[in-house]
Amino acid sequence: MTLALLAAVAAMLANTAATLLEARGSRRARRGAPVWRQPAYLLGLALDGLGWALSVVALRSLPVITVQSVLTSSVALTTLASHRFRVRDLPGGQLAGVLGVVVGLVLVAGASASDRPAALPAGASPVLLATAVLLALLAVPLSRCGRPFLVAAVAGVAYGGAALGVRALHLTPDVTADVALLARPLVWAVVVFGVVGVALVAAALRDGAPGPVTAVLSVTEVVVPGSAGLVLLGDAVRPGWGWALVVGVLAVVVSVAVLARASGSRRREDARAV
Repeated sequence: MTLALLAAVAAMLANTAATLLEARGSRRARRGAPVWRQPAYLLGLALDGLGWALSVVALRSLPVITVQSVLTSSVALTTLASHRFRVRDLPGGQLAGVLGVVVGLVLVAGASASDRPAALPAGASPVLLATAVLLALLAVPLSRCGRPFLVAAVAGVAYGGAALGVRALHLTPDVTADVALLARPLVWAVVVFGVVGVALVAAALRDGAPGPVTAVLSVTEVVVPGSAGLVLLGDAVRPGWGWALVVGVLAVVVSVAVLARASGSRRREDARAV
């Protein structure tokens, strides 16, 4: 469990670095030098891939709600990085948000149990596969609906579905045992969830302010798949620690939402100043 938790934290750090590098590469993009030719942006994409691989390692042992809470806390680290890690320079609301994320993660980590059912519950695969098909059918209409918060919420469900699919696959350390991995329907469900999530996030950011969109996405990514993992996959919580899990998740969700909204407000102010 300790190794899995370290993998989740490392994934969060990789995602944070990826966000900062991709933002830098996007700012440097211009006519004749598109974003895909910016080294910072390409390095960010590579770190995104590393973060995903580390999250897969974490999901093999930890409940979905724990891993998603840790990953979502990258918003707090990004906020600190934007102030060069000078905590004293943080506005009061952002400082409270960062502290809330830290406290929430401590509670979530303490409540997590590494126990999982020996076999996947019977209803899990059909529900995940049906959800992947439904989201694939809805992706194009949703991306054109012009309602960024709704789109961001569904994107969070898609990203959460990918995490649930990885958790449900019961991957083994033996690579030869997973040679036929591509023949497993859940693998393709994970791919569909990921593609739909990326497309819908892009559509939500196109039509809405980054701060609120990120807040909705982050909240949905934690609450929906986390709850589904407990009910659908049989993810476990340490006996007597249910209260800590609930309080911790709420602290992370609320704090991330505060930080995301603050980030969006700051970007709008910077744009008006320009």
